[in-house]
Amino acid sequence: MILYVDGNAARDGNGTKEMPYQSINDAAQAAMPGDEVLVAPGVYREYVNPKHPGREDARITYRSTQPLGAVITGAEEVKDWQLYRDTVWVCRIANSVFGTYNPYTTYVYGDWYFAGKTKHTGAVFLNDKMMYEASSLEDCLEAKPSECSWEPEFSVYQWFSRQDGEETVIYANFQGKNPNEEKVEINVRRECFLPSETGVDYITVSGFRIDKAATTWAPPAAYQDGMIGPHWSKGWIIEDCEISNSKCAGISLGKYLDPDNDHYFTTKHVKSPTQMERDAVCRGQYHGWLKEKVGSHIIRRCNIHHCEQGGIIGRMGGVFSLIEDNHIHHINNMMELGGAEIAGIKMHAAIDVTFRRNYIHHCTMGIWCDWEAQG
Repeated sequence: MILYVDGNAARDGNGTKEMPYQSINDAAQAAMPGDEVLVAPGVYREYVNPKHPGREDARITYRSTQPLGAVITGAEEVKDWQLYRDTVWVCRIANSVFGTYNPYTTYVYGDWYFAGKTKHTGAVFLNDKMMYEASSLEDCLEAKPSECSWEPEFSVYQWFSRQDGEETVIYANFQGKNPNEEKVEINVRRECFLPSETGVDYITVSGFRIDKAATTWAPPAAYQDGMIGPHWSKGWIIEDCEISNSKCAGISLGKYLDPDNDHYFTTKHVKSPTQMERDAVCRGQYHGWLKEKVGSHIIRRCNIHHCEQGGIIGRMGGVFSLIEDNHIHHINNMMELGGAEIAGIKMHAAIDVTFRRNYIHHCTMGIWCDWEAQG
């Protein structure tokens, strides 16, 4: 069956060509093995949480009908900025917009993170470029260039946020630009296309632009989210997509949430990080880390860029995968985040993973195969 999605449809429908869904996620709740979801061009400001797995002989395919014409974004536009002082503007966002996850109260932090608990998973974007987070309103007003950034001339575009009751207050230094006349967005969703449950197998995602999610720091002994990923499933194909502007990771082939071994060193301070790595292997086998259940993904012909932790990351969930013909560039160039999990491709347990013909440049590290890298 073919299901149709068109965000510009006059009204929400039932997925037929004549009456398409307006939301990709509505189609994702209905799609069954063998179905194809055709998505018309447009900007889809939503979280897609695919419900049903496909089968090896009957994949569920999500396809943008125009290459890169359908955009799944974790951001919302803001058009009600008020001038605060000089070149700094201010807006107020009701915290109800964020639901249970507020990126402007959530820090980028966790195991193997070395840069200090100072940056939030939230971000402000000016004309599709991520602005820099200031540590105070005074610093935002002063807006000194970053000494570490690979693009110091843009680092003077800064923002700062604070909480005021039930609102998030965001100040942003637009350096003389009027934000109400520019494209200004803030990220509000943690992920763009990633199942909340594990075991959602044999999904194909083809030809989308995916951007601007408030992803969290993704170390190897913790839940590893990304803007898109299979979440401890088998047989995904992500192809011909442009994936950009993740606060942390672009594509995650990584680890599921194990409450008994999640940022354990950071939160409990009772085990060394290396002991947690060993625990993750043992517990992963207990939780179904088998070739029959996890891995064997294909990531191909994607343009992955301007993510601040990694282009492709993953611990254990990427085994037996093929990563080929991708263009991965400008990773961690803002240099606001720092830790041991940063690279164009950062994999743990890259067991029988093939990397070939990937063009990787302007990344703090290229390909980093960490623990369990045997073939």
